[in-house]
Amino acid sequence: MDRRLTPTNGRVAAARLQGRIEAERYVEGEVRQIGVPVANLWRTPGDARDRQLLFGEQVIVYEARDGFAFVEAKRDGYVGYVEAGALGDPGDATHIVSVPATHLYPAPDMKRTEVMPLSFGARLRIVSASGAFFETDQGYFVPKPHIRPANRPFTDPTTVAQLFFGTPYLWGGNAVWGLDCSGLVQAAHLACHIPCPGDSDMQMASLGEPFGDNVPLQRGDMLFWDGHVALAVDANTLIHANAHHMAVAYEPALEAITRIEEGGDGPVIGRKRLSR
Repeated sequence: MDRRLTPTNGRVAAARLQGRIEAERYVEGEVRQIGVPVANLWRTPGDARDRQLLFGEQVIVYEARDGFAFVEAKRDGYVGYVEAGALGDPGDATHIVSVPATHLYPAPDMKRTEVMPLSFGARLRIVSASGAFFETDQGYFVPKPHIRPANRPFTDPTTVAQLFFGTPYLWGGNAVWGLDCSGLVQAAHLACHIPCPGDSDMQMASLGEPFGDNVPLQRGDMLFWDGHVALAVDANTLIHANAHHMAVAYEPALEAITRIEEGGDGPVIGRKRLSR
């Protein structure tokens, strides 16, 4: 079993795994919600970051111990640890942040000191409106132009990816303050309500259908290397979060393919296209 998608740490496991894996106890878990702008999802408490979770995203908590919670992310099933203080009571989101970043305010007034920043993809429950702002269920205010209904998805993953142009590269990042290659691809597809796992190897296995090396690229196609993924903007251009530029950057496709292989990271190992 893939430890990234298997909710067990030996002490505790999801009840659905009883009879399949060994654990001291099996629990249904409790749904909680990320209550900070971005929370690291750790492989082990405070050690290696695997991914990040955004404000308003929900997790299933299987264990809380020593200031950390062992969780499973509802967006994609990714398993790990978050700081227990980052969790709050769950709610049903009605809207998502649909611009690269925004702020929550304590009142419907842009001159007030902001409460916190939010990244694209953060989830909010809106309960009322006041002038140019919407009010959340926590009594904060967000500018109306910065959010859209959660049930109105984007239609083009590449357009979403382009919103992040220039975002700093960050290993395991999922927010506007830092993204890695698979974080960018996941954000782009989830915003279009296309199920998408968190890491590039999972994405290659589950997204789209393969196509041949001699087939021209189309917008939205994905190229995969061992440990890397990029999205096609058009037949000749890629957009990807990469350590060469240390940012989300555009790059000519042939140049990227050559650079990555000559740099020692190998050739393209997968070309995938979503059905249209």
